[in-house]
Amino acid sequence: MSAELSKLLNALGLLAIGTVLTMAFIDQVWFGELPCPLCILQRAGLIAAGCGIALNVVFGPKPSHYGIAIIGGIASAAISMRQILLHIVPGTGFYGPPVWGMHLYTWAFLFAVAIVLGSGIMLLGDRQFSQVQAGSGRLKGLSLIAILLFFVLTVANIFSTVALCGTGLCPDNPENYELFQLND
Repeated sequence: MSAELSKLLNALGLLAIGTVLTMAFIDQVWFGELPCPLCILQRAGLIAAGCGIALNVVFGPKPSHYGIAIIGGIASAAISMRQILLHIVPGTGFYGPPVWGMHLYTWAFLFAVAIVLGSGIMLLGDRQFSQVQAGSGRLKGLSLIAILLFFVLTVANIFSTVALCGTGLCPDNPENYELFQLND
């Protein structure tokens, strides 16, 4: 696989992560479904995976960048699986409404596994690493859109988390943004 194809596939992967983060953020802001602490950690894992993929888009493909993506994907998958196991026991309920028959934490698990598998498959194309990358130059087109979307969503999620949790621990079942609550 050529470095150009690798960069394109990484940009598409980063757009996919951006799309998932956008959908979660829309669910939070538009529909008022505030994320639980495990949901926030799942997003953090996806953002970590996205950072590895973004490094590939900006600086060219490197095994270490894929390693960051895999570590982020594994972290997100582990946190998602923890939440799935919390809610799989009969009578324990669930968190949030289902989307296309599955809850968001189940979708997050499947997406995180896809990141790990996709990054592993990308590592098999070793020609992308042997080509000399003489400065990546300016980002254009799809790469620029993917990087900008990912950056904006990362910053938005950071601000959202601070607003939701305030300066303390995040509540188990958040009902409002702690930072905006007035003390009585």
